Amino acid sequence: MKHLFVFIALILIANSTVAQTIVVCKACAITTLKEGIAQAKDFDTIVVKKGTYKEHNVIVNKPLIIIGENYPVIDGELKGEIITIISDHVTVDGLFIINVGNSYTEDYAAIRVRNSKNFLIQNLVLEKLFFGIYIEKSSDGKVYHNKIIGEAVEEYNSGNGIQLWYSKNIHIEHNFVQHVRDGIYLEFSNFCTIKNNVSALNVRYGLHFMFSNDDVYEDNTFENNGAGVAVMFSKRIKMYNNIFKENWGTASYGLLLKEINDAEIIGNSFEDNTIGINVEGSNRINYKHNNFVNNGWAIKVKGACYTNVFTENNFLYNSFDIAYNSKVNDNEFDKNYWSNYTGYDLDKNGIGDVPYRPVKLFSYIVNRTPETIILLRSMFIDIIDFSEKVSPVFTPDNLLDNNPLIKRITW
Repeated sequence: MKHLFVFIALILIANSTVAQTIVVCKACAITTLKEGIAQAKDFDTIVVKKGTYKEHNVIVNKPLIIIGENYPVIDGELKGEIITIISDHVTVDGLFIINVGNSYTEDYAAIRVRNSKNFLIQNLVLEKLFFGIYIEKSSDGKVYHNKIIGEAVEEYNSGNGIQLWYSKNIHIEHNFVQHVRDGIYLEFSNFCTIKNNVSALNVRYGLHFMFSNDDVYEDNTFENNGAGVAVMFSKRIKMYNNIFKENWGTASYGLLLKEINDAEIIGNSFEDNTIGINVEGSNRINYKHNNFVNNGWAIKVKGACYTNVFTENNFLYNSFDIAYNSKVNDNEFDKNYWSNYTGYDLDKNGIGDVPYRPVKLFSYIVNRTPETIILLRSMFIDIIDFSEKVSPVFTPDNLLDNNPLIKRITW
């Protein structure tokens, strides 16, 4: 009998610690998400039924799973931040969050994660927002399959779609972001992965790195943004198989590199951008297997760029393949395909017998006097480009591809 009582007591204790499911709905005993969180115990699941819940400043301060059924609407009524997570092990899934407050002093977000680990933010729809998802001093989290649609028109009064600040090991995958300031923004955030996202029609950048190291972004599409991607003051960034497309404007580009070191840019497509890559003060970067198609400038190299390697890339039908503002060259161009190459291959080994000089004198002139671009198709320009090719004076005489490929490269 004594053993029976012990057994029953153990069952009761076990049952008291099993995670429960709490249902939130208009006709339920619990009618708001705040009430559900207040009554929940650690690791409980809160199911929010379809409906509209006018709530803001919702604090998730314990490990919970919050799931929306048929996309219930959490309406912040423009009063401020809507959901703030301050606990480890939190999942938020399947909510439709709208009407984040605007402020010139506070970065209000639809959902903020602060000082948390092992979180999952997925399947959210965020609209009428200031900031979308803001991850602050957090780690080991996932942001998957979210749709973030802003209404940004100008930089000064708009926020970013997904923002990371002092965070690490965050995976951002399969998100769709548009009409915000920066689609995805990382500052002081290391060892993060940004993969399979679409960031389009944003006011400033599709993706923006500042002081962030050892990150990877791959298989993303950056289209029709103020500028595609800016990577600044960062190290060991890997950029693989992304599409940079139709980022047009007087100060626009597919990719901006500023003070970047020891990076890899491999397998990307730069198409129909004002400038494919604008690079300044960046060293030891490996550019390989990229396609540069129909850009104004494929690559524009400004000062202090050393020991970079450009190999096995396709340069197709760009107005200018390479622009250089220095007579000093410490970079290597080798085995690229250039659609403007007019040399021959007598030994039929697939490599042109005459080196290719990708920097034209006219690109040097346009760099200094942009108005001269109106002469782009004139015969006079062909003549001065030919004269510079024969006897370089204004462009680096050692900037050559000594092994230009005869046929376009396929991978």
